[in-house]
Amino acid sequence: MKTTYSILTVILSLMIFAGCQSLTEDPKGTLTPVTYFKTQSDLDASVTAMYIRLARDGGWGFTSKETSYFGSDDYTTDPGLNKQDMRDFDKLAGGSTNQSMVSQWQGPWETIYQANNVITNYDKVTSTAELKNASAGQAYFLRALCYYYLVRTFGPVPVILGTIDVNDRPPRDEVAKVYAAVISDLQMAKTLLGTKLEQGKPNKYAASSLLADVYLNMAGWPLNQVSNYALAASEAKSVIDANVYNLNTPYDKVFSTNNSTESIFALQYNIGGGLPNRRFGSSNIPLDEVAVDGSSGWDDVYPEITFFQNAPKCTRTDLTFYTTLKLRQADKTTFKLVPWSSAETHAQHPYYKKFRAGLNGDGVKETDTQLLSIQPSTNKATDIIRYPLVLLCYAEASAMASAPTADSYAAINLVRKRAGLADLAPGLSQTAFRDAVVYERAYEFAGEFGVRWFDIVRLQILPQVIASRNTVENPVPTGTNISQKYIAPIPYTEMVRNPEWQQNAGY
Repeated sequence: MKTTYSILTVILSLMIFAGCQSLTEDPKGTLTPVTYFKTQSDLDASVTAMYIRLARDGGWGFTSKETSYFGSDDYTTDPGLNKQDMRDFDKLAGGSTNQSMVSQWQGPWETIYQANNVITNYDKVTSTAELKNASAGQAYFLRALCYYYLVRTFGPVPVILGTIDVNDRPPRDEVAKVYAAVISDLQMAKTLLGTKLEQGKPNKYAASSLLADVYLNMAGWPLNQVSNYALAASEAKSVIDANVYNLNTPYDKVFSTNNSTESIFALQYNIGGGLPNRRFGSSNIPLDEVAVDGSSGWDDVYPEITFFQNAPKCTRTDLTFYTTLKLRQADKTTFKLVPWSSAETHAQHPYYKKFRAGLNGDGVKETDTQLLSIQPSTNKATDIIRYPLVLLCYAEASAMASAPTADSYAAINLVRKRAGLADLAPGLSQTAFRDAVVYERAYEFAGEFGVRWFDIVRLQILPQVIASRNTVENPVPTGTNISQKYIAPIPYTEMVRNPEWQQNAGY
């Protein structure tokens, strides 16, 4: 029995990974959902497996989880080197055979498989209602999270909420049905999860935070259900009023420590346990930079020049972007400091400072004038939901539901204050206020897991973003139908397995 689209491939991948990874994970929680679900320990093993499937390198543990979002202005990559998978989507020319994009598909589906195991069987376990509900609540939350990313990335996908026959090839369900399943799961998660703050585990506030973001996106393309603005504002307000999270952590510390006071839900990593996060460190470091020990940058990800130049002048911007490169000299111990635009640099682009250090420097160890080491694998948690996302969701949704209110301004101004910016000018129109929030979100979450891309998608502003690109960026081919580039193609291998499916338009 199987719960996702690709039966044999997923089962084999789960078996192989369970056999080689070194985390404390009981394979009983992965392989046989009927036979082994007897005790709370068995259930805990399957819950752990959900997170591992999502967080691992072949899921959301590397840059490949963001491949199809490179059409955004906060992402670009090298015009050469071994970056073709990301470069193709940067040029709005990515295709269904793109190998890196598979992580965006596979990670969520493997997690949905595990979540369905838990949801189908948790009530059969001999345990307390409290413990069983906590396990089920996590499963509902993660299943919703995964479907939410799948539907925004690929459009219509099969909604599979239980076990299906190994020979079944379910059809792709319309976007509205996928969103309905996401909402249902999050509402269920809210009833099952408590309010306790636990590292790496969602709680009731995480479910409300995600639900607020879901409603906000539903108010935009492709559903355009503007009545959901009020629902988004209500869910976000419930988190704000709980007064559990805050922005007291300095902006740079959010990206060099784990589980700060604003972290609502984050995927946890552990190099020693065989689960490294490779989104920080080397992936964001210029090719030009070589440390004293000989380690160097990979040049995978950096912002477009126009995006950088349009950033507000504030402390947050200084902490976000890396603008002075350290070039190792012939003696291998001294470094020449040059600006990002120098002809001495390879890409002549700014980079992301916020993704350099990793957890307390396990990515890049450096001083102001010297690079000591550059590592690709870090223990840094990936924040999926940060409190500023809730504040800005509330600001926009409350304003769009009626008009900008004092509370709308208060929410965005909390984010601006931490950034080192003055309060937003009062008296803005509804549209102007929304645009100010979208701009604020672009730079608060610059380079973070598709946040900017999904704003571009729901607001259908890709033509404007492409038009403002600097001419040195990877070029979009003449004749590209930009309206067809808001969602990614279904991976080729999945189209082969499901011959009744129709590929997304433009691919």
